[in-house]
Amino acid sequence: MTGYTRDAFGYAWADDNDEPFGHNGCDTRNDILRRDLFAPVVEAGTNDCVVLTGVLHDPYTGQPISFRRGEETSWRVQIDHVVALGDAWQTGAQQWTATKRQDLANDPLNLLAVDGSENESKGDGDAATWLPPNRAFWCRYVARQVAVKAKYGLWMTAAEKEATRRVLLRCPHQTLPHEPGELHPSARVRVGQEPPSAPPSTPPGGGKCEPGYSPCLPIVDDLDCDQIPDSWKPIRVTGDDPYRLDADGDGWGCEP
Repeated sequence: MTGYTRDAFGYAWADDNDEPFGHNGCDTRNDILRRDLFAPVVEAGTNDCVVLTGVLHDPYTGQPISFRRGEETSWRVQIDHVVALGDAWQTGAQQWTATKRQDLANDPLNLLAVDGSENESKGDGDAATWLPPNRAFWCRYVARQVAVKAKYGLWMTAAEKEATRRVLLRCPHQTLPHEPGELHPSARVRVGQEPPSAPPSTPPGGGKCEPGYSPCLPIVDDLDCDQIPDSWKPIRVTGDDPYRLDADGDGWGCEP
């Protein structure tokens, strides 16, 4: 970690980067919130950028989290660098240009909206030292780390490589994630003046999860794959499939 500082990876959440969503007039944090939250509400007059409220199905805990923008509430949903910047520094990034480091720090492939407490507990850990408490997400989490390290030419320690191998042996059909994922189109982003006083604590639609799907999907009249954040996909179909997401009947819906 000699010489490491967060500033070595550029200004936090800078829109001035060459990765997907870069130079779109919206900072990276709000880009990822718009991508990963269900039913995001954005502030009027911000070019559909600043997210006020939404619901995150947190991949690290498997639990829904209500997001409400504010000094005392925003911390509950944080944007995690899946390959931590400190880990990247130790495995190759200290030799990079400042531009390449800033691109890694703002690359949607390396970013997930997650539970704030779990993000803080992870620190700069790699797969050998930290995995999400939600074991059902381990394969997708580690596959994303592999994809990031392959894209940027970062190496793995022997312990990290062995931990990665053990996880992926559990899921031989796991594929690398496709990024950047789509932002919610404007037609599906509601514009509000300010956050409501009491945002929902569970996904909107009925306040409960539709049985038969993992992660939790709301109970609504109908739901299409393009209405579901890409970071939730694929959807595990464990029972009835009222939204007809599993077209090929293999138990997974909304596959890339």
